[in-house]
Amino acid sequence: MSQRRRRSLALLTSGVLALPLLTGCGAGDDEGGPAAAGQDIATTKRDKVADGGVLRWAVDALPDTLNAFQADADATTNRIAGAVLPHLFVLDAKGRPVANPDYLEKAEVIEREPKQVVLYKLNQQAVWSDGREIGAPDFVAQWRALNGKDSAYWTARNAGYERIEKIEKGKTDLEVRVTFGKPYADWRSLFSPLYPKQVTGTPDAFNEGARGALKVTAGPFGLGAIDKKTGTAALTRNPRWWGQQAKLDTLVLTAVPRAERPAALAAGKLDLAEIDRSGADRIALARRDASGKGASGKGGAAGTGAGGAPAHGPGAALTPAQATLSWATAYGTDEEKAAQEKESRTKHTESVKRYADEQKALRGFRVRKSLEPAYTQLAMNGASGPLADERVRRAVARALDRQALADLVLKPLGLPAKPVGSHVALAGQQAYADNSGALGGQDAKAAQALLADAGWRRGGRLSEPAGAKAGPESAPQDDSKTPAGPGTGNDGLYIVGEDDGANGDHAGTAGGRAAGAGAAASSAGDERDRVSPVLAPAPFGAQQQASLLAQAARVRPVDDAKRSAARDGDETDPAKGSPAPAPAKPVTRTSGNMLAKDGKALTLRFVLPAGPGSESLRAVGERISRMLHKLGVNTETTKVADDSFFKDHIASGQYDLALYSWPATAFPATDARPIFAKPEPAADGSLLVEQNYTRVGTDHIDQLFDQAVGELDEAQSRELVRKADARIWAAAGSIPLFQRPELVAVKPGLVNAGAFGLGAPRYQDIGWKKAATAKDKKK
Repeated sequence: MSQRRRRSLALLTSGVLALPLLTGCGAGDDEGGPAAAGQDIATTKRDKVADGGVLRWAVDALPDTLNAFQADADATTNRIAGAVLPHLFVLDAKGRPVANPDYLEKAEVIEREPKQVVLYKLNQQAVWSDGREIGAPDFVAQWRALNGKDSAYWTARNAGYERIEKIEKGKTDLEVRVTFGKPYADWRSLFSPLYPKQVTGTPDAFNEGARGALKVTAGPFGLGAIDKKTGTAALTRNPRWWGQQAKLDTLVLTAVPRAERPAALAAGKLDLAEIDRSGADRIALARRDASGKGASGKGGAAGTGAGGAPAHGPGAALTPAQATLSWATAYGTDEEKAAQEKESRTKHTESVKRYADEQKALRGFRVRKSLEPAYTQLAMNGASGPLADERVRRAVARALDRQALADLVLKPLGLPAKPVGSHVALAGQQAYADNSGALGGQDAKAAQALLADAGWRRGGRLSEPAGAKAGPESAPQDDSKTPAGPGTGNDGLYIVGEDDGANGDHAGTAGGRAAGAGAAASSAGDERDRVSPVLAPAPFGAQQQASLLAQAARVRPVDDAKRSAARDGDETDPAKGSPAPAPAKPVTRTSGNMLAKDGKALTLRFVLPAGPGSESLRAVGERISRMLHKLGVNTETTKVADDSFFKDHIASGQYDLALYSWPATAFPATDARPIFAKPEPAADGSLLVEQNYTRVGTDHIDQLFDQAVGELDEAQSRELVRKADARIWAAAGSIPLFQRPELVAVKPGLVNAGAFGLGAPRYQDIGWKKAATAKDKKK
């Protein structure tokens, strides 16, 4: 992903509170502290890496465009751009931008008054694949395409480029002078990637020419064939590359859904793949079985289930009674049932054998682990309902045990489980500081006091029509796109706080609720080998990231009243049937141990994705619901289809609480601004929210970001960003929880690749380790 498009996105709310004075950190390498987790990439010196070879690297999908500045660019677009196009600045292992010597000899601000001037001195060997030098004409063409003045260019955004006044050649062809009309602190975010002028020189070339092909490139790799039928994009070693030559001959990006990646790895179709927790568990089980250790972890043969079935995988849960019944049916007197059962048994046997073969092939793979440049947060929609009151938002936030939530996700993976302390940066990045103290930590008494101050009381009187559910005014939910019922994995609506036995599986213990999340390995043995219910993000994470990075269309919130009216239109016409029943008589009851106000219980709509790979969000959501229940807050949890989660619920404001992840950014002054911007009313009465999906904000936060982006003193700019973050914490619009886990399956011998953490891959160093020589073995 290009650095300018990586964003640390978060949600904020209104309200100015007294905040603790933030002490400035000294500039330098120590600012921001160490990264929460380092890279896990089997770092190997280049002389130990073989020349040549092919690497098959999994991606979620082939890109719809190769232009990283278009709205439908995705993670694969950016991976290709990282390997084949110039990036003047790249992210180091701590997520900090550093000059790329393959393209730059130097880049610095040479003038501040009367206007900011940045001088780029280009590597004299840097050339495009057609032999032309990289130079000022490419900078000028990209600036004109992205500065927003020509609407013929279909661009996602123009942040930073609109501040440039002019670009000109310096004293030599290798110098480029960029003069800014307005000072710009994040100037390092510009021109990464840098496209050749053939792509950015005209609207037609920009809009259409780079969607399916890049005829001119300038990276360690060039773009080869993109084959939609096989789902592959080949990157081949660039013969004109002036830097250290790529170790690999070819890098093949292969589109494989994450659920299918363990099988693809086992079949030899992939060498490197980001996987979810279930895939990581399969590899761990395969390696355990290969070591001869059973489920207990002790030596001896690997365990088996009933009837000789493996202790994990298909048939692992088969009981002796079920096996006996199956055999009896298959060889019974009812010929039709016997034929069906025999067919089922044959398919089951094939499935068990296929699984066993795959497990054998997976034994050699390793799972490399780090933390992604993204964090998961609890978002609160402050536009309407109870959460429009800042006191309620703050109470919800202070009811959370963020450490317990981080432990739930990260501890089972052996990763550092420290809650994220900033909305705008991650540990290791220079802008990072733990500003959570501006809100305060978990404190049930403080939360209760805030709710009491807002008028919410336990045992309050509830006065509603008979049969109505207690809840917010916008109670209608739409999860019709998600299959529901037994066997679908989606039980629809679950109300925490109503223990009437109607909530199905959710009414069980915490262990019972989580039991299905890791079924493939959960029966492997004692508790030490059981699969955690929390899985790493699946394709939904990347899908959501692409949606959020694009400039989202401004969506007017759905009018619940109109939606209710539409439903009412489906009712039987009273004129054609029996007389309309008399209005229901109000029923008065109390909220018991839960909170109520003005005759209504405090109930929040909690919207979560329902698809595979979102188990972690659902497990965390359930834990949060239990925390809020202790406070006296009901939650109505609705699981919705992944493809509608963001579009139909988050962007349209149809939620109270939601969990999703934001990617981090090295340039928070620029990239965080649209996420925290105070919404403005449009002429038609709708709310222009940019990317602030809580639909609240403050002028003060906007001003701090505006000051930070124009402050050329880098230390002062970062301090302004931290002050903005502190106020976002105090407003309690979103609560950062934990950095997201990164799990990558790696084939034996592959080096300088794996879990990259906050850093960018160095594509030319990735390769296969040389076989050890006799001399090496003696050492």
